[in-house]
Amino acid sequence: MTQIVQESIDLKPEAITKKDITIAWLRWYYANEIPHSFDRYLAASLMWGLMPILKKLYKSKSELAAAYQRHLLFFNTQITWGGGTISGIMASLESVRADEVYQNKPISIDNDVLYNTKAGLMGALAGIGDAIDSGTVQYIFIAIALPWAQEGLAIGALFPFFAFVIYQLFVGYYFAQLGFKLGRNAATEVVGNKMQMLIEGLSILGLFMMGILAASYIKVSSSLKFTLSGKDFVIQNTLDKILPGALPLIVVMGLYFYFSQKGLKVTRALVGLTIILGVLAAIGIL
Repeated sequence: MTQIVQESIDLKPEAITKKDITIAWLRWYYANEIPHSFDRYLAASLMWGLMPILKKLYKSKSELAAAYQRHLLFFNTQITWGGGTISGIMASLESVRADEVYQNKPISIDNDVLYNTKAGLMGALAGIGDAIDSGTVQYIFIAIALPWAQEGLAIGALFPFFAFVIYQLFVGYYFAQLGFKLGRNAATEVVGNKMQMLIEGLSILGLFMMGILAASYIKVSSSLKFTLSGKDFVIQNTLDKILPGALPLIVVMGLYFYFSQKGLKVTRALVGLTIILGVLAAIGIL
């Protein structure tokens, strides 16, 4: 009888702490692309991130092995918004499941619930994360560092990299803790009104930064001038008085409308733009 009680105590799941979630997030972040494969994509990274938590929850070798297998099915998402949130949610759901297994209760968090939760969230959260992290925040850091790079300062090359890494670490940490705290309801919080306001704000800031970049680093000017009643008229001087940066703006907007009509055919756009600007320069307009 004593032996049975001792075995029951040994199988009891340990409590999962904020430190455990932080370690899981850091392990996922570190291993994100290392074991990337065509059949499982990033599943091995997620499983490796969750390993310390799963070892605390499942003391039986068979249950632990089954848990590893559950998280080796196909998985692919963005590293912070998707991976951070889902790693926290998986830790939360596995905690509930481990307690049910230990107490011999009916399993409400079965394999299908776990995988369907991941499958339902990984695409949606990846879309948000890619648009914000890779499509907006990354370029804001690059825009900040461009003046330093033009001056030949090493920080101009290093700042975007380190700033983006630090940003991702903190954002992923927040979403991992949120995912564990709220469980499957975390996804509602991530795409809720507050997050939508943050996303819109970052998008607007990104547009401002792109406008600043276009005005500062796209150099297009007109060399056209003529004499009227003995007075020289320089077209570029007139444009600068009416609307400074008018020609760079025309080039940028022209490319925008081309991409919106023809799709993102970058090489064709570059070749066409080079030919047009070359012809205009040859006849003395630019």
